[in-house]
Amino acid sequence: MGLKKYKATTPSIRYRIDVSNDDITKESPEKSLILPNKRTGGRNNHGRITAFQRGGGHKRFYRIIDFKRKKHDIPAVVKAIEYDPNRTARIALLFYADGEKRYILAPDGLKVGAEVLSGETAAIKVGNAMPLEKIPLGMEIHNIEMIPGKGGQVARSAGTTAQLIAKEGEFALVKMPSNEIRKFRLNCYATLGQVSNVEWNNVSLGKAGRSRWLGRRPNVRGVAMNPIDHPMGGGEGKSSGGRHPCSPWGQKSKGLKTRKKRKASDAMIIKRRNA
Repeated sequence: MGLKKYKATTPSIRYRIDVSNDDITKESPEKSLILPNKRTGGRNNHGRITAFQRGGGHKRFYRIIDFKRKKHDIPAVVKAIEYDPNRTARIALLFYADGEKRYILAPDGLKVGAEVLSGETAAIKVGNAMPLEKIPLGMEIHNIEMIPGKGGQVARSAGTTAQLIAKEGEFALVKMPSNEIRKFRLNCYATLGQVSNVEWNNVSLGKAGRSRWLGRRPNVRGVAMNPIDHPMGGGEGKSSGGRHPCSPWGQKSKGLKTRKKRKASDAMIIKRRNA
């Protein structure tokens, strides 16, 4: 899978760069594994905008992804690699030996026809899921559970990978994609390999319209607004703000610590990413 560039026949595609879809083997999703995906437009349950620059975009169905990998010791065959509009990674459609179908995050290098397994007896092979205590040191892993049985929460974006670097007592030390080193319980499950669509971070949308297809609206600077719309708006001529950068409601936006108290999860962090 590589990058696809375009001949500049129009200004909008002069800088457009896409990831080739050679790895995708099936166009339409599995109907039994999709749900309607209602869009919020950045509004909360009171109807007030809480996430700016959101709205519009193409209609999507949500694909039900199996982050837990709880079908232990039941082999499954990869029937298709599909595009998922709700995430950057590719997804793999599995047909289990007992007849059930499920989607999982597709690891890089997983091919149609490959057999995958989850459980303590699974082989050391890309796509297999097992507890951290059964994974050899130095292996690349993704979709890591933070709480046993809750399902993978860490390293799920396209191209990301974490590395198992040590085991101490009942904990494993994992080097995160951000270079943070963190403790996980040894009975937490993880999937072997790197998440697919590795070249995703090299994509260039090329035009504003493609952002709108993704549901991203224009981001207007506060200093370009009027005083009624933003604390940094207004001024004679082109002003630079005249105060510390802030949100439309006056909250500082450059380095203000908003965390209220020390979290219990802080004890699991060995080395911070910004140390």
